[in-house]
Amino acid sequence: MADTLRNVALAPPIAAGVARGVSRLLLAQGFSPIVEFPLTNGRRLDVAALGADGTIIGIEIKVSVADFSADDKWPTYLPFCDLFYFAVPSEFPQNMVPLHTGLIVADRFGGAILREASRMTLHASRRRALTLNFARTAAERLTAARDPNCW
Repeated sequence: MADTLRNVALAPPIAAGVARGVSRLLLAQGFSPIVEFPLTNGRRLDVAALGADGTIIGIEIKVSVADFSADDKWPTYLPFCDLFYFAVPSEFPQNMVPLHTGLIVADRFGGAILREASRMTLHASRRRALTLNFARTAAERLTAARDPNCW
């Protein structure tokens, strides 16, 4: 847990700003976001969000062409969300983002959805496991924020 919190704190400034803006956008739309959300396949979503209806959103942040081009792992996130978006800063060439994924442009002040994601359907057992993981992750981070020496 402490390593995950450290990774969030050490994120490059542009990526951290995009994550902050994405989180603000999601909150405004009624979703509860978590930055650096761990998955059971050993990967981590840059931002995950849970909706009141159980919808799970996955977001991968890309801040440069090199960052995007070097990433071949993002398809492994798709089985873990109902909606998948790339979130990029405004100067990112948006035509690089695959058309079957959603697109968010964000900075540290907020964000906007430029292209909606295609809806996928999670299996009920995976949704349940993800929702429980989401709740546990949120609770552990709240505990660590209130008592940094608990770990």
